[in-house]
Amino acid sequence: MSDSPLDWMALANKKAKGKRPEFFDEPEDDRIYSILIALVGEVSVLRTRLDTVERLLDEKGTISRDDIENFAPDREASFERGALIREYILRVMRGPIQAMESLQEQEPPIEDVSRELKKI
Repeated sequence: MSDSPLDWMALANKKAKGKRPEFFDEPEDDRIYSILIALVGEVSVLRTRLDTVERLLDEKGTISRDDIENFAPDREASFERGALIREYILRVMRGPIQAMESLQEQEPPIEDVSRELKKI
C-alpha cells in the first residue's frame, strides 16, 4: 500500500463489518455521539502533542518535527499527561456519567411509595 493521502483517507472512512451498535432511541443521537467521541479523541491527541511541543521548547528552546515524533515522556510527564487526560475526559463526559449515575440510584421499595401515597 502506498502512503498517499487518498489511501489514508479511504482507510479512515472504511466502514466496519456488522451492524453498527445503537445506544439511543434516535439514530441521529447515535451519530452525534459518534462525532463527539471522535472529536474528544482528536482533541486529546492534540493536547498530548502540544504538551510535547511545550516540553521540548522548555528543554531545548527550538524543536524540529523529528524531535516531536521521537519524544518519549519521562515518568513524571507521563503521570501529568494521564491526569490531564482523565480530567478532560471526565469533564467532557460529565453529562452522560451523571445520567448513568442517576439510573443506578436506588429507588425506594414500592411498599414505601405506597405508604407515602396513602398519607396524601
